[in-house]
Amino acid sequence: MSDLKRSLSEAAAAAFQAAGLSPDFGRVTASDRPDLADFQCNGALAAAKSAKRNPREIAVQVVDILKTDPRLASVEIAGVGFINMRVSSDALSTRANEIAADPRAGAEPLAAPRRVLVDYAGPNVAKPMHVGHLRASIIGESVKRLYRFRGDDVVGDAHFGDWGFQMGLLISAIMEEDAFIGALLERLVEAPRGFSAADEAKVMAEFAQRVTLEDLDRLYPAASARQKDDPEFKEKARKATAELQNGRFGYRLLWRHFVTISRVALEREFHALGVDFDLWKGESDVQDLIAPMVRQLEVKGLLVDDQGARIVRVARPGETKKKKLPDGSVVEVESPDPLLVVSSEGSAMYGTTDLATILDRRKSFDPHLILYCVDQRQADHFEQVFRASYLAGYAEPGGLEHIGFGTMNGSDGKPFKTRAGGVLKLHDLIEMAREKARERLREAGLGAELSEEAFEDTAHKVGIAALKFADLQNFRGTSYVFDLDRFTSFEGKTGPYLLYQSVRIKSILRKAAEQKVVSGPVVVGEPAERDLTLLLDAFEGALSEAYDKKAPNFIAEHAYKLAQTFSKFYAACPILSADEPAIRASRLALAETTLKQLELALNLLGIEAPERM
Repeated sequence: MSDLKRSLSEAAAAAFQAAGLSPDFGRVTASDRPDLADFQCNGALAAAKSAKRNPREIAVQVVDILKTDPRLASVEIAGVGFINMRVSSDALSTRANEIAADPRAGAEPLAAPRRVLVDYAGPNVAKPMHVGHLRASIIGESVKRLYRFRGDDVVGDAHFGDWGFQMGLLISAIMEEDAFIGALLERLVEAPRGFSAADEAKVMAEFAQRVTLEDLDRLYPAASARQKDDPEFKEKARKATAELQNGRFGYRLLWRHFVTISRVALEREFHALGVDFDLWKGESDVQDLIAPMVRQLEVKGLLVDDQGARIVRVARPGETKKKKLPDGSVVEVESPDPLLVVSSEGSAMYGTTDLATILDRRKSFDPHLILYCVDQRQADHFEQVFRASYLAGYAEPGGLEHIGFGTMNGSDGKPFKTRAGGVLKLHDLIEMAREKARERLREAGLGAELSEEAFEDTAHKVGIAALKFADLQNFRGTSYVFDLDRFTSFEGKTGPYLLYQSVRIKSILRKAAEQKVVSGPVVVGEPAERDLTLLLDAFEGALSEAYDKKAPNFIAEHAYKLAQTFSKFYAACPILSADEPAIRASRLALAETTLKQLELALNLLGIEAPERM
């Protein structure tokens, strides 16, 4: 079952080939003048240039062949050789019934599925999520869902930041603040002889009682600021980090407690946002892979000594950029910059962990493709890591891709912050959206008949839809301005508008059930029925575009157009009050199919619609 655009492209390609021209000229697109045609083909112009012939003459040949296609009510030439096609009502009816009967609402699965891993969100131990995590979470979740729906075997990994210097900072700060824990950790340098699982449970219970998530939220920012001006504390934290990574027993137990309480809170926040992961692998999971990997890079001749550090040069011969030196002179240097693998102090770096993570993923999942949904400002870093991976043979060229995104900005055009100038916590942002959704529902007179619990559930779904659709309607590479008043409106191009249209269709279907009206074969006749069927048919094209470009905005755009087109259809074509039973059944089937496809699209965006408002 193929969508009309693809099947008509195949017919046009065959017509061009029959005319002695390349079938590639037969690409068909939705008409940019729907008042004149449903579809158009502009290939005659390109073919004329290639064959040095008159484009209209070529168009005449192609049209003469296409006129025999029973799906087309008319095929006409416009201007110098544009080919306009209008689909017959019978063909549209056939297509509408195919989509209605299809559980996937007209979406085709991939012919050659792949194993794909999506790395997104990037939460950290002891650091509450903030608005900077919002785009990575929303876009990554949608891409994961899209790839899975298309048929790929997909794993979503949170890539948990659970290792590194911040752990040493926290351990040092807690030991100073809590003398009991400090003394306990001093005793637990190594696992004491006879130390049992019950003894370990007692220690973990002590940590749970004395160190809460609120303590971590309070201690980490203070410790991070302190180490900048306190060399002694900074050195203490560095030593604690090294001892943790070398396996000091007490530190490992306390670190495990950090991870547990942080992850519980993070999973709660992510779930509220409609984001869930298959894996919560952290940087700590690849710690044991780093040393052998560094030796392997050395054996391969890829590690180069550089001022006491060890690097991998990833620039190809002749790849350079201009760099301005402190004295004002300009020199040519290699570009991209080398990847720093081992610092001059002998420690592994951020890129080293990323390389080891690629190795770990290769062993555990062996993906054909790894997608990194991370801020666009990290593009240079990923360029270095990917090139080093290809040089080392850890991934096939093209098997690693950074799908970057812009920033969510305030009205000043700068990354969004609180009124006080601080970074807004994601939990607070979600609550802001919920509160605004409650306000909007009451303003619109919606949800008054719901129980308090159902109203709160609806308000949550409206708030999340507002945040997600506001983000996903933009191409991920662009930045956008945060405007909660506009995002939560039930009018215009917003998530709440889509939810309202979904709930409206559900209400129609409930009334139909009460009146014992059942759906039947779709018969397309009225212009509004044609327009709705053509939109339903365009779902596959929107999915293909979103999949190829890793860009959910194509799905968001389709969902919005579908909701708009249904609204126009409903105004022009009465469903339950239609005179003839066959027409009622046909239009009800169109309503059911629209709801099915709209909810599929919303689900791919990570948006859940309520049953009532």
